[in-house]
Amino acid sequence: MRISIIKPGIFSTIQDLGRNDFLAQAVPVSGAMDSLAHRLANRAIGNDDYAATIEFTYADASFKAETDILISYSGQGAYLSYNGNIMPHNRPLLFSKGSIIKLIVNEQGVRTYVSIAGGWNVPDLMRSKSTYVTAKLGGFNGRVLQKGDVLDSNNEMNFLTSTIIKQLLSKPYTNWSIDTRDLIPLDLKTIRVVPSNEFGWFDVDSILSFLSNPYTVGIKSNRMGYQLEGKTLNRKIKKELLSTAVTPGTIQVTGSGDVIILMADCQTTGGYPRIARIADVDISLCAQLKPGDIINFSEISADEAERLYFEREKELDIITDSINFKYNCK
Repeated sequence: MRISIIKPGIFSTIQDLGRNDFLAQAVPVSGAMDSLAHRLANRAIGNDDYAATIEFTYADASFKAETDILISYSGQGAYLSYNGNIMPHNRPLLFSKGSIIKLIVNEQGVRTYVSIAGGWNVPDLMRSKSTYVTAKLGGFNGRVLQKGDVLDSNNEMNFLTSTIIKQLLSKPYTNWSIDTRDLIPLDLKTIRVVPSNEFGWFDVDSILSFLSNPYTVGIKSNRMGYQLEGKTLNRKIKKELLSTAVTPGTIQVTGSGDVIILMADCQTTGGYPRIARIADVDISLCAQLKPGDIINFSEISADEAERLYFEREKELDIITDSINFKYNCK
């Protein structure tokens, strides 16, 4: 299966679940900003979670099917449109050779993930296909996608994917879709956080402010991190922090008291105090934030964050089992 890029959009890259084994060598994780949407796009067509997807930032992009293709898409940054009709998300979509698919604006979010049967065929580099543009590492030639790029799928398709293709030969998409209501909270702008190592370095007023006052996502926000606009935070402990480990989801406070959320392409170490870490289940919510969005932080315990994570994983397993059962794959 093959597509060609007609219009690449603002910042479109190949991503998977990232490079998690090379932090000690100062290699960022990278990977899909919204790992949940990435996984849903893959699971809808029977792919493994680690299969590469295209991460489109915002919309205003399009591509052409150079062969018949089975794809799916998930995320809140765009809708897929074909012949002027909005295609449903979180389900298999079959397009014939020559079809032109456009991405049009979905104002709810920023990023959309397009999977293809078998996953996008780009080389593995450090056990990942993800693009880290800053270092020209991985993905499609280490860069954002450009007009004229031709992308192929891996030829290896499992029984489920092959069965879906056979059943879609007479219609463009299935009559079912993945229900995300139990996976995504109703309040998309309240981000749950767990106090981090230097939480106690801040004075009481600053902690109360952090957990009660809104923040606005600043214009200087990208895959590396989001700079937030809001009340600055003051430290009661003034000592300097040696450069120490940080990961996507870490919330740092700069020397001037500004708040930064680290995201997928963040550095592996940092010297700013870590006031909190975003619960894993809410990092995908952050991935869909855009400049001007207003958010609030809500404190939960590490145990609660773990419980929420395992509950979501259980729901994802139920979804996968349901799809397999529907096509008699188990």
